[in-house]
Amino acid sequence: MFTEIRDITAFNKKEILALRIADSQQHFIESTDQCLAEAEMDRRFTPLGLYKDNTAIGFAMYGLFPHDDYSQRVWLDRYLIAEQYQGQGLGKHFLQQLIQYLTVKFNCLQIYLSVYDNNAVAIQLYKQFGFIFNGELDDKGEKVMVLEVHGYDNH
Repeated sequence: MFTEIRDITAFNKKEILALRIADSQQHFIESTDQCLAEAEMDRRFTPLGLYKDNTAIGFAMYGLFPHDDYSQRVWLDRYLIAEQYQGQGLGKHFLQQLIQYLTVKFNCLQIYLSVYDNNAVAIQLYKQFGFIFNGELDDKGEKVMVLEVHGYDNH
């Protein structure tokens, strides 16, 4: 299996927009169309396509955002695997790839994300990788999780 993380360009935007998640997951995450529009408006966001054997199978979006005084936080803001590719271990595979990608890109010690507290499947996945709740809520009321990267081990 050949996998890669790609920037989204005019050449692959259409296949990213075609990605769909299960109806039961719709209320947990914005559509790729909404995410790309948000990234157009706020350049701090960087959207990515997740590819397996040259086929778009998922989407992620990250950003570096100011926090409190002078610190900044690396956020894995969106993450999804399309419905027809779920249940194949690709969520774990790409989460590991994204953690490594962000750690190298930003030389960061923590990675943040937020999740609705009723999204049990996502919470279980994130916990497997060492993300823990830090007691904060984001501006949408989602619970914030953080990964201490220096304690991260490959799963």
